[in-house]
Amino acid sequence: MGRAFEYRRAAKEKRWDKMSRIFPKLAKSITVAAKEGGPDPETNSKLRTAIQNAKAENMPKDNIEAAIKRASGKDAETFVEVNYEGKGPHGVLVFVECATDNPTRTVANVKFYFSRNGGGLVPTGSLEFMFSRKSVFEFAKTDSINIEELELELIDAGLEEIEEHEGTLYATADYTNFGTMSHALEKLGIEVTKAKLQRIPTTPVEFTEEQLADIEKLIDKLEEDDDVQAVYTNIA
Repeated sequence: MGRAFEYRRAAKEKRWDKMSRIFPKLAKSITVAAKEGGPDPETNSKLRTAIQNAKAENMPKDNIEAAIKRASGKDAETFVEVNYEGKGPHGVLVFVECATDNPTRTVANVKFYFSRNGGGLVPTGSLEFMFSRKSVFEFAKTDSINIEELELELIDAGLEEIEEHEGTLYATADYTNFGTMSHALEKLGIEVTKAKLQRIPTTPVEFTEEQLADIEKLIDKLEEDDDVQAVYTNIA
């Protein structure tokens, strides 16, 4: 999804009931991470990142602990991570990442959202080359941070670029450098508020406001689904 598009939607997201929509997704990502690599965030970097992102959204500590415990419970659900690719209204490319305990239900829902909004799924792998997988770290721009010096400090860790927007810095690296970047920022004493793997379009496309309104209807429906963890597009 285009960076400018994300910024525009940020204002709209403030009006949504984020708690009811985001907390279940964050809890699921914590449970999946804990089930994969164990319940200790010190030795499980994926879990550490999931907890970090949950805290950034003000998710209560009790909810976080419950999500971790859920991974080792006797009746723990088995979640699988699946991706779906499709074309939406006006030819927009859409990559959907999901975590689900019932792939049959999830793919049926995703197909429905696309078909009802002027689009459809394409074979898995069709859009993979249209997106680059990147590690993106968000943290506050403080007076003690000199961006040029920080770039030099992080270049050996795989840093590709740093952007600033409204007091927040976005450090981007290849997805394979997620761990090295995370450790480098930690070593520098920088408190990361969010860290995630994103799919960034290799050839962003501009759409009109009218077209974006149609596209947002599809994205909103996808993001409302509890099984959908992230949605990416080729919007510039």
